[in-house]
Amino acid sequence: MRLFLLLLLLLGVGAQKLPTRDEGLFQMQVRDKALFHDSSAIPDGAEINSYLFRDTPKRYYFVVEEDNTPLSVTVTPCDAPLEWKLSLQELPEESSGGSGEPEPLDQQKLQVTVDEGTELFSYKGNDVESYVAASSPSGLYQLELLSTEKDSNFKVYATTTPESDQPYPELPYDPRVDVTSLGRTTVTLAWKPTPTGARLRQPVQYCVVINKEHNFKSLCAVEAKISADDTFMAAPKPGRDFSPFDFSHFGFPSENDFGKDRALAGSKALSNKVTRAYAARQKADIQKVCIGNKNIFTVSDLKPDTQYYFDVFAVNAATNMSTAYVGTFARTKEEAKQKTAELKDGKVADVFIKRKGSKFLRFAPVSSHQKVTFYVHSCLDSVQIQVRRDGKLVLSQNVEGVRQFQLRGKAKAKYLIRLRGSRKGASMLKILATTRPNKQPFPSLPEDTRIKAFDKLRTCTSVTVAWLGTQDRNKFCVYRRQVEDSFSEEQRRREQNQCAGPETRKKSEKVLCKYFHSPNLQKAVTTETIKGLEPGKSYLLDVYVVGHSGHSVKYQSKLVKTRKFC
Repeated sequence: MRLFLLLLLLLGVGAQKLPTRDEGLFQMQVRDKALFHDSSAIPDGAEINSYLFRDTPKRYYFVVEEDNTPLSVTVTPCDAPLEWKLSLQELPEESSGGSGEPEPLDQQKLQVTVDEGTELFSYKGNDVESYVAASSPSGLYQLELLSTEKDSNFKVYATTTPESDQPYPELPYDPRVDVTSLGRTTVTLAWKPTPTGARLRQPVQYCVVINKEHNFKSLCAVEAKISADDTFMAAPKPGRDFSPFDFSHFGFPSENDFGKDRALAGSKALSNKVTRAYAARQKADIQKVCIGNKNIFTVSDLKPDTQYYFDVFAVNAATNMSTAYVGTFARTKEEAKQKTAELKDGKVADVFIKRKGSKFLRFAPVSSHQKVTFYVHSCLDSVQIQVRRDGKLVLSQNVEGVRQFQLRGKAKAKYLIRLRGSRKGASMLKILATTRPNKQPFPSLPEDTRIKAFDKLRTCTSVTVAWLGTQDRNKFCVYRRQVEDSFSEEQRRREQNQCAGPETRKKSEKVLCKYFHSPNLQKAVTTETIKGLEPGKSYLLDVYVVGHSGHSVKYQSKLVKTRKFC
């Protein structure tokens, strides 16, 4: 048996009978969600979204025309706990006069108002709760809802065909979300798949919600806390889990000030819409990601020793209606205590850092000092350096290439250096700390360390290149290596280890070494013609500048090709 719409909004009509449902017309109306937005009628088999003002009850009506009709009513609170009750009144009798005129609608409403009817079910709380009856009597059903805490969103779904409709995905026999792996920054979740997709062949996807406050009992409760600009995230690429706690992107508080700087710098390139979404994420401190139909998911980039709450929702992609699994929570493991290596005054230390890892160094000068100088040579991608003097942060910088930092000294001061690696891959660097200002471990470099090739001077057996120098007299060594024509810029970038010196090269690859400097920086440029090459071949050229202490720095490699015909 079907539910019938009680169109109570048609108050302007002089006489109106409770209507029966025309299936074709009804299906068209159900697709138009705006028809039921402010209506007091509940459609059969369609979920409605509505809003409650605090302490202001709202009533909905529908009719069951025949006895022994199956009935299911589901109420989903979103923002706050609700009080709701379902009651049954008798159907208004038609007038028995010979005219056959229907009873006016306002008199029908009067009967409903005066007769409170029989209460069938009541509930108070924020759970998704349902009234289900295999056999219901005919009559006028009234659903009354009240929010006593605050204005609130909610959803209502009613149907007289619960067995065939099943718009909500069914939970498996074990609806719990399990934590299968726990680390310092990662948590792996697993859950049993919903039988809805396989049995009813309905498209189902899973959405995972992560936050630091509490578990959620419905997806609309989650969406109520997330900005409209950030309701859904794109699914991760196959084979690669999404990392919802990328702090500089999603607004979670970073453990130092540098994340704020990165987020601020990155936000300048974002559109206004994305910036608003970022602010909403930061305020909500909650993230949702829909991952398709897989039922194992790894959350990464979490903070160590922090409690997180995890919820999973099965979403029927056809109806967009969802069911909540039993959520879980877990505390990530404590961060492993870092071993701190000692830096000796004036000695270069080689440091290797895993991807996204950190290393700690300690420098304790044995004598009083006015200044401390740190020299850092990042061999690959940029690294981050923090220096604390007696616990106080005195330096924070990103380092690319060779950098020098000079700090004011302090008697008996101790320095803790934290080096943080790149997110792209492993990092290598050289670092030296000294209280002797004239101790310069690395050669001076120009701002531009590119090698320029002159195309017009290119021949079948030679190429001419140039590079910049400095005012300091340094030794420059040139090396060449023949490569395949398919050698790409990406391969060249992978070989950009600036710390790999001439000692790592074959003797046959050496072209020459020479000394060069210029008191005038405007004229600090030198050229060299590299001869003895083969026609139509590609070569990778490298220039190394070697300092007085023997440490070298490599310029950016240059890919050149000789002419094939001359």
